[in-house]
Amino acid sequence: MADSDMVGLFRKELELCKVKAGERIGILSEDQIRADYAAAFLVAAEELGADPFHVNIRKRPGSFFGPGNSLRGRQAAIDALKGADMVIDLIGLLWSNEQTEITNAGPRMLLVLEPVEVLSRMLPSAESRRRVEAASRVLKGARSMHITSRGGTDVTYRLGNMRTISQYGYTDEPGRWDAWPGAFVWTGADNDGVDGTVVIDAGDMLLPFRRYASSPIALTIKAGYITDIQGGGTEGLMMRDIMRSFNDPKAYAVSHIGWGLDEKADWSFIGTHPASPLSQGQDGRAFYGNVMFSTGPNTEIGGTNHTDCHLDIPLRNCSLFLDGEPIVKHGVVLPDAMRVPGR
Repeated sequence: MADSDMVGLFRKELELCKVKAGERIGILSEDQIRADYAAAFLVAAEELGADPFHVNIRKRPGSFFGPGNSLRGRQAAIDALKGADMVIDLIGLLWSNEQTEITNAGPRMLLVLEPVEVLSRMLPSAESRRRVEAASRVLKGARSMHITSRGGTDVTYRLGNMRTISQYGYTDEPGRWDAWPGAFVWTGADNDGVDGTVVIDAGDMLLPFRRYASSPIALTIKAGYITDIQGGGTEGLMMRDIMRSFNDPKAYAVSHIGWGLDEKADWSFIGTHPASPLSQGQDGRAFYGNVMFSTGPNTEIGGTNHTDCHLDIPLRNCSLFLDGEPIVKHGVVLPDAMRVPGR
């Protein structure tokens, strides 16, 4: 039996995605993980007159988000999802060849992994979409990004050859991917186009560790690669050990960069809420006025780095400039078209 409150919430999300009568909605899950989500999406889609179906696969031992997902090599399941109008991804296909194959065939795709508490609190809106699309237009036209912080960050990105991704929490266009929840925008630099220093300051977030840095970690970056990691206490040690464990030089590549625009995001969620162990950290990624620094794969934005090592590192209180123009100043979003009134 599907939970009625969850069905109601998921129906609101599908309405934002413009799900209509007769559309084929494929729901992808593994084993019993998020089985309640799958059941609720089936009911919500049927209530809208759609034709939903459920693809449930076995979770492989050692499988993980992205390139190591359980769908790899399961062509019958992939082909079934390619025949849908929309796919609800409940396992985590982002950064994978499987996601690209499915969306290139036409289905729009929505990633849904966060706890219900987060999905409900951060239910998207047309207004958040408007702000994200305004940010996307500016970012697409930029050719340089400069990020600074009082903690010592001073890094430049050469832009122009990678795609810009707009996330506003729903998708209503063929082939378009998005994730619920979260409103933010991101792109990547040219392959050798990142140089400088990034300081992960105390209180900044390290994902997927779901930890806050207890002391500053200084990253030296040259020609798009991290060449040195200094400091950081326990978190710095974890970062160095985990990146080294992949035995892959591409693990040290700098990946996507962007800023958060979701005023409903709660920076402290993963440290304070009982449901935090179920969270993938979308609060941190989308937090209003953050800078989202990332390492590892860049295939989603048109790059060729397929490494399995991927770290997302939301940074607070930074300043971000595009072609010399300030966009975020010490964590405050400046352009009127992107700002939330009163923030």
